[in-house]
Amino acid sequence: MATAAGERGVGATVSTIDYHTAGEPFRIVADGLPEIPGATVADRRVFAQGSAEVDRYRQLLVQEPRGHADMYGGFVVPPDDDGAHFGVLFWHKDGYSTACGHGTIALGVWAVEHGVVPSGPDGVTDVVIDVPSGRVRASVHLRGGAVTGATFVNVPSYVVARALRVETELGTVDADVSYGGAIYASVPASAFGLEVTPEHYPALIAAGRAVKSALNDSPAAQHPEDPRLSGIYGTILYDDLGRDADGPHQRNVTVFADGEVDRSPCGSGTSARLPLLVADGLLADGETLTHDSIVGTRFTARVREHFDVGGRAAVVPEVKGRASMTGEHRFVLRDDDEVGTGFTLR
Repeated sequence: MATAAGERGVGATVSTIDYHTAGEPFRIVADGLPEIPGATVADRRVFAQGSAEVDRYRQLLVQEPRGHADMYGGFVVPPDDDGAHFGVLFWHKDGYSTACGHGTIALGVWAVEHGVVPSGPDGVTDVVIDVPSGRVRASVHLRGGAVTGATFVNVPSYVVARALRVETELGTVDADVSYGGAIYASVPASAFGLEVTPEHYPALIAAGRAVKSALNDSPAAQHPEDPRLSGIYGTILYDDLGRDADGPHQRNVTVFADGEVDRSPCGSGTSARLPLLVADGLLADGETLTHDSIVGTRFTARVREHFDVGGRAAVVPEVKGRASMTGEHRFVLRDDDEVGTGFTLR
């Protein structure tokens, strides 16, 4: 941990800049980290997973009393090469994720607002970021020097499996599995007798956990090329709200890690939904998915281009949302703090 000299009783401090994207927090640590070696960001993620020194930062910032069970953030690290502005290691209460759309949007806005990537007062500024699943881009829109939104272009996304019969303690449901930088299982909320509303929040968490647990070690959860990306990252429970003038309209909640809930419509989860909608004939080229969250915020998404990934039909998703800064923080860990880096109750 970074040591604060000259302050009696303070063993460590760390500074962050916090944003939220469509209601989902993202805590950014841009400097003061110990070295996280690796030839690529994916390699750095593996190192961080096994490093007690690096993981103390994650624990300090995500756990109570400085964080909470649904906190999310990232460590800014060097990119894989000079084709990107920087890299990032995404983290949550249970570890390190392979992709994060809402975090990519927040990082793009942070990079422009804090001068990490130079921009003019009007137009679009591209921020290129290396993440564990590949290279992504946030295109930040500005008008009169103010950010008006950001568009996130993800890695190619594709269908893994359809209509898998999943037996859980809450009942038997059919799940679709797809990849959008991480592997997700999609299930209609109605299959559990639920709707994606705050009133059903505890039951949605239970359902999401049950589906992930049932599928996490299945063949469908194995990444075909990179075992570091294997495992069901989250369960997307969704409501079909019909069609708007420009395409399908759905509401979703993504339950990831061990019961953590995305307050936004989930950027990588939205990406994973696109190839499923295309395969079902519900999203055509030129149409837009309107994707709402459990708290009423919204992403819009479209297919930017079609791609082939190892013989699989894939799409390159483009997801648009908004991110806002919520604060700058200087967190302190005193030598005599009885809970140390903190705790998690869920």
